[in-house]
Amino acid sequence: MRLLVLALVLLNGLYYAWSHDLLRDYGFAPARQSEPQRLAQQIRPEAIRILSPDEVRRTEPAASVAAKAPECLQAGLFDEAQVLALRKALEGALPPGSWLLDAAVEPARWIVYMGRYPNAEALARKRAELANLNLRFEPLTNPELEPGLSLGGFTTQAAADEELTALSRRGVRTARVVQERAEARGSLLKIPAADEALRARLDEVKPALAGKPLRNCK
Repeated sequence: MRLLVLALVLLNGLYYAWSHDLLRDYGFAPARQSEPQRLAQQIRPEAIRILSPDEVRRTEPAASVAAKAPECLQAGLFDEAQVLALRKALEGALPPGSWLLDAAVEPARWIVYMGRYPNAEALARKRAELANLNLRFEPLTNPELEPGLSLGGFTTQAAADEELTALSRRGVRTARVVQERAEARGSLLKIPAADEALRARLDEVKPALAGKPLRNCK
């Protein structure tokens, strides 16, 4: 019995020494569970930071902008004097071949018109009446016709007259056909492939655009 007890004590002592790496120098030790070589390969682990939800949302728009594909932009029409100033600005701001100034014609526009109204209250009442008739109206592009409403725009007077007849059958009584703008000739600015680098330089050109916005090519 004493030998058995001594053997158990000896075995416990050997296990303790083995499990605590006391016998590693003699070639007896458990396998290491850590991987110090991976820790040594880390590059600035202290720089790793978990982003908050707000920070993630702020980074998403930047990523989408970076991935935006080049687009075609255009503006105009420009008369001869405006073209001279615009060409000078374009040559100083944008690379050669990245823009075009082409002759263009803006056709005359005829509209089915209602107005002019004496005040904003009368205009609002007319809007409500048209809404009750399920009729659509659109804003005017000619300030001389304000305050008023357009029930549709057409490239010929004949087409506008036809629409007026159709609207009369639906209960419209005070509308008439007017020319919203005359035919215009000039130059159209086109930027066929405006990428991020090019868009960043367009602010230099804006003063020469004479208030005409750059829009997506249609």
